[in-house]
Amino acid sequence: MTIGDFVKQRKHLFWSTRNYDGLSKEAVVEAVLNYGDMNDVRELIALLGIQEVAKTFRAQTNRARVNYRPEIVNYFQLYFQKYA
Repeated sequence: MTIGDFVKQRKHLFWSTRNYDGLSKEAVVEAVLNYGDMNDVRELIALLGIQEVAKTFRAQTNRARVNYRPEIVNYFQLYFQKYA
């Protein structure tokens, strides 16, 4: 499965675009962690690997402007600290 296939199965998470194949890995990780359920998160981790998802998340949350909700940042910081 490619990232494009993964996104096409979850169009409800990517309402702002129809260019599902053109989404970056960063945009996919952000949307899934912010709006997906744990099954979506598990499938994303199975597709990209937990280290890659954690690396992308950490890079996105170490910026001045963060698009993640505070409770999501807290949860996944703890999650990746334990499992990645």
